[in-house]
Amino acid sequence: MKRLVFLSGVLGALFFAITSIVGGLKIEGYSFVSQFISESYATGVPNARYLRIGFIISGVLLTIFGIGAPFLLRCRKLVQLCFFLFTVFYGLGTVVTSLYPCDFGCPSDLNVSFSQIVHNAMGFLTYAIVPLALILIGGLSLKKEVQRPFFKMSLICGIVALVFVLFLFENPTGPYIGLAQRTIEGSILIWVIYTAFHVRNSVSKENPKLSNDLRS
Repeated sequence: MKRLVFLSGVLGALFFAITSIVGGLKIEGYSFVSQFISESYATGVPNARYLRIGFIISGVLLTIFGIGAPFLLRCRKLVQLCFFLFTVFYGLGTVVTSLYPCDFGCPSDLNVSFSQIVHNAMGFLTYAIVPLALILIGGLSLKKEVQRPFFKMSLICGIVALVFVLFLFENPTGPYIGLAQRTIEGSILIWVIYTAFHVRNSVSKENPKLSNDLRS
């Protein structure tokens, strides 16, 4: 179980990052700074279905990670709830936004398809909820000395993501929206990888004290 959660977290993050990079590189003139990730696999983009498959695989792996990590760490109930929010809105959210891509160019006008409406709604909920969930994971358990490095990382990644979410929401059509989105995603994925290694290194039969500290 520990190995499954570790591999799901690391591979899920890597799948997301690699798919995002490949998607941008395959489109001539695509800007990682000024264009959304979604524009690389939008409806009408050649071979976009392969990118969607990559994101779906990532979402499934991140969902497995989100379900298993708090179980192995034996977190308190409020922290488990935050992991649940991450699982629903980031893990499953990645699957949903892949199954329902935005229209070509991800236009912001009112004449959009049902697929883009679902895509935008899930994207909004993901960015509105997940950074706060990471911050709460850090804030709720920062007092546990044995867990302090992990929860500090949760707090830092959540705050960085939240700052750039506010920047993105404030100016969703600005020249740096791609950079802002990638900073948000990068902060969350760094947290995922860090947490995956934390699970691998911390959860063991030889360390019962840690499990007791997390449970309290």
